[in-house]
Amino acid sequence: MAHSHSHDDHGHAGHVHAAPPAGGKFSVAFALGIGLNLAFVVAEVIGGLWANSAALLSDAGHNLSDVLSLALAWGAAWLAGRPATARYTFGYRGATIQAALLNAALLYGALGFILWETVEHLRHPEPVKGLAVMGIAGAGILVNGFTAWLFRAGQKDDVNVRGAYLHMLTDAVVSLGVVIGGAITYYTHWTWLDPIISLGLLAVIAVGSWGLLRDTVRLGLQAVPDSIDFEKVHAFLLRQPGVQSLHDLHIWSLSSDGHDTALMAHLVRPGGADATWLANLSAGLLQEFHIHHSTVQVEDSELAHGCQSGCKVPAPALAV
Repeated sequence: MAHSHSHDDHGHAGHVHAAPPAGGKFSVAFALGIGLNLAFVVAEVIGGLWANSAALLSDAGHNLSDVLSLALAWGAAWLAGRPATARYTFGYRGATIQAALLNAALLYGALGFILWETVEHLRHPEPVKGLAVMGIAGAGILVNGFTAWLFRAGQKDDVNVRGAYLHMLTDAVVSLGVVIGGAITYYTHWTWLDPIISLGLLAVIAVGSWGLLRDTVRLGLQAVPDSIDFEKVHAFLLRQPGVQSLHDLHIWSLSSDGHDTALMAHLVRPGGADATWLANLSAGLLQEFHIHHSTVQVEDSELAHGCQSGCKVPAPALAV
């Protein structure tokens, strides 16, 4: 019996995805954010060493990771806008996932280094210049607050921009905590308080960043996106006219923003499928689940049963 092997790729039926603009429409925001935060990191390191403040040095390390994160995100956004090639047929959207994984690794590496320095300050506390700590951290509120404002306009529509927005907003709150700690230290002269505040900031940053690490690892392992219910997609495919069963269903993201989701599945449907049936299936996946790239192999039930037992007979393909 003939084997009907059909593919529906990228939701064809007139649906075309344009590549995002190189660098994204927030290139100016990225450039300003990187420049401001890099200058502030230098100021915090100098001020933290001069004021003997572990809290300032902790915040400087975190802000440095922010600079690297913004730079990587910007570079990944630029790569994501590059066209696909014969070698990189999906384009470079996956660069955003690689950047996110690297960002998470850099962040936790920086936290480990800062923790070591903070413990040393706790073991050997030194007088802290509270006024200097308050002044420098206060500047951090302005820098991080302004950087967050740069991304405010797009944070409702783009998850990558929203991540930058929330990260900067969190940093502004952390700087506020350093200001409060500097004020308490200035009036009480409790030299042990500054490293304790630093430990608290490290804990907040580590807990707050755990979601980033978890999500980027999931993306790297091609997990089903959180926005898609695997069981509902499975049931949807089984409800299609003539489908008897399915196997090898895979759903994954092509980029970190969740806008490029792919699906691959083998459907058992006697008699195979024509272009109209495949186009309707693709449109349904797009409408119901926002799955933009679908590749479906339709198998005749009789031959499919044989292939499950080890058959490797090649079959003609119908691309639509």
